[in-house]
Amino acid sequence: MGSVAEKHPRYIRWFKDIGIDDVPSVGGKNASLGEMYRELGEEGVNVPNGFAVTAEGYWHMISETGVREEMERALDGVDKNDVADLASRGSRVRELIRNAGIPDDLWAEIAEAYDRLCDQYGKDTDVAVRSSATAEDLPSASFAGQQETFLNVRGHDALREACTGCFASLFTDRAIAYRIDQGFGQMDVGLSIGIMKMVRSDLASSGVIFTLDTETGFRDVVFITAAYGLGENVVQGAVNPDEYYVFKPTFRQGSRAVIRKKRGDKEKKLIYSDGGAGRRTENVEVPEGDRLRFCLTDDEVLSLASSALKIEEHYSRKSGNPEPMDIEWAKDGETGELFIVQSRPETVQSRRAVDVLENHVLDSRSKVLSKGRSVGSKIASGKVRIITDKTQLSTFRPGEILVSVSTTPDWEPVMKIAAAIVTDQGGRTSHAAIVSRELGIPAVVGTDDATRSLHDGDVVTVSCAEGDDGFVYEGRLPFHVERIDLGGMKRPRTEMMMNLGNPDEAFSHSFIPNDGVGLARLEFIIGSYIRVHPMALLHPEKVKDRQELEGIKRLTAAYPDGEAYFVESLAHGIATIAAAFYPKEVVVRMSDLKSNEYAALIGGSAFEPKENNPMLGFRGASRYYSDQYREGFGLECRAIRMVREDMGLRNVVPMIPFCRTVEEAKKVVEEMGRNGLVRGENDLRLYIMCEIPNNFLLIDEFSQCFDGFSVGSNDLTQLVLGIDRDSDILAKEFDERDEGVLKAMSLSVRGARRNGRHSGICGQAPADHPEIAEFLVREGIDSISVDPDSLMNVTLRVVRTEEALEREKNIEDEEGRRKK
Repeated sequence: MGSVAEKHPRYIRWFKDIGIDDVPSVGGKNASLGEMYRELGEEGVNVPNGFAVTAEGYWHMISETGVREEMERALDGVDKNDVADLASRGSRVRELIRNAGIPDDLWAEIAEAYDRLCDQYGKDTDVAVRSSATAEDLPSASFAGQQETFLNVRGHDALREACTGCFASLFTDRAIAYRIDQGFGQMDVGLSIGIMKMVRSDLASSGVIFTLDTETGFRDVVFITAAYGLGENVVQGAVNPDEYYVFKPTFRQGSRAVIRKKRGDKEKKLIYSDGGAGRRTENVEVPEGDRLRFCLTDDEVLSLASSALKIEEHYSRKSGNPEPMDIEWAKDGETGELFIVQSRPETVQSRRAVDVLENHVLDSRSKVLSKGRSVGSKIASGKVRIITDKTQLSTFRPGEILVSVSTTPDWEPVMKIAAAIVTDQGGRTSHAAIVSRELGIPAVVGTDDATRSLHDGDVVTVSCAEGDDGFVYEGRLPFHVERIDLGGMKRPRTEMMMNLGNPDEAFSHSFIPNDGVGLARLEFIIGSYIRVHPMALLHPEKVKDRQELEGIKRLTAAYPDGEAYFVESLAHGIATIAAAFYPKEVVVRMSDLKSNEYAALIGGSAFEPKENNPMLGFRGASRYYSDQYREGFGLECRAIRMVREDMGLRNVVPMIPFCRTVEEAKKVVEEMGRNGLVRGENDLRLYIMCEIPNNFLLIDEFSQCFDGFSVGSNDLTQLVLGIDRDSDILAKEFDERDEGVLKAMSLSVRGARRNGRHSGICGQAPADHPEIAEFLVREGIDSISVDPDSLMNVTLRVVRTEEALEREKNIEDEEGRRKK
């Protein structure tokens, strides 16, 4: 290696000397690494040092070694739809490049730059050798992982071999097909190589960050996935990672806004190999104790979110437009440091048009054959085709459902003709998820069992239209698509809110025109996510069933104790809903399970009485100050405080259900105060459900304890008419339109207004009976809250009613003027 190469390398550029404008020379990946290393290092964004072999080095290689003409001949007339021919041509070109090797003058520069990196990090330092094509990561052309990456490369011999492999990988089958799709000539795209210090995440963890929600395009969150070991497993979908969400607006204000966490299986990890059989990395099983824990602390999640936001803000400034990002990160197990190892623009949700809201809705359901994480929100049907090896890809037919353990970039030619994709492994940032999102087809990932529970030729329906969970149903099921035109829709004066209990649906439903959430039900979060009776978490010694105790132990393994499990899980469910609609009001009803429903929770039978009529029994407010549940209510209050105070989501308004007397109301307000929720402090307002005759008969007195009333039409009708709403015999007599029920609603609305309190309704009556919505608007109600699928129809009815009232008022005014 001569001094000339050291002083004036022709084909080498260090990260400190390159930026995002250098894509033509060093490709998107290297240009972005250089941009972050150079511009964001002082802001705390940690990027390992490294250098790029420029695309000029690639062009020099194919010219100097004399293989260019043979490559052109091998690729002339290639047809991406002929999978066998494509594979044969790709293999031929890769062989030409590998046999040609790297010219000595180019290699001398690479070796000398590597030696300089070793001077910084140590002899024979471990590096990642990564391909960076000059047409990758462009806004109009970005598929995941077209070329190869080589990890844990040490020494000159291994480095030279890895660089040759990178050059050859410009002509993988998937890359050839990709260039055809994007309209690039096969010899028009060059390849740069990035050589950067490895982060020892084999001893810690790694993953992917998106600065928006990948499924809905919701922009106000940072979405982080994490698993143990090197990051290839997460990117390729070989593991089901942990998931974390950070809410941007309140995080920027200084709050610890980790609003959601979901623990993944993390069943294996990619680590450094001892080098046997030429292997540099290998997968090993993760011990069960580690699998049951989260692999990042909240502090680490927030640190990654901080870096991600700095990257997003930097690229947004450069482009002059909001620029959501797709970022890879790694934690060094030796130093504990967190590093950013790749960043590129997100190219699916950030470019989605939102003028029309489209919802896929299943018309019927059948047997669930497999279940996993949903990707996208669509539904598709077709015949199952199980592919377990890339040699089987040629058997795949257009319109089939691709079922596999996982997918890799080699599979993209058939993924593009699939109706849907289902995998055993992987999370929502896996290769299968990223590509299906790009293609706009539904995918269910991380099912664990799809390749075993499904069979070739089965006709199935893949549904990603039901929240975070994706389902594979037996048979071809009917569905329809609802389209809502969001442009120019008139908004009524009456606040139109929605009822929502499932946090999984919060981000997607937030795009429906709304004024917030009038009813967020804690029962769904407790029953579906927590699953354990709060008193069983506080007093596990009273739970005698061994199976239940084992279930509690597994569910709470990632938390310091059962209390923390309940409080954090409940807080994350509430926070997800509150964040989706921030800063609009989100009314959260404290738990209103009946004693039989509480008893059905894990460990619940040890703490619940047996009642003949739970509907009118130990429920709602009466539980909150009772010694039988007071501690459990304390946990609910802690969750609300965590959301409002720690996460900064002060748009949350707690609401008390089934409060029978004014004295009971005072006891509950006092109990909340003891648990740190003091009405009036930190802008805290308290609402009450108006569903018992006493609530509207004594509304002046209840107004001294609460800031708002929300009519619960189901229970109100039940108690005004004296009808059990669950009785089959009396079902036809249950009618919210009864004159007495309407009178009760009127008294509630007028009483609230008389006392300067908010009035609303959160029952389904206005959706089931449009005339009730009209009646309430005429009575002057402040807000109407219905289920999301009814909201737009009810909104239109309210708009028409308000217009009619305006016309009536104008006529009255005109008549009044005439009389004068």
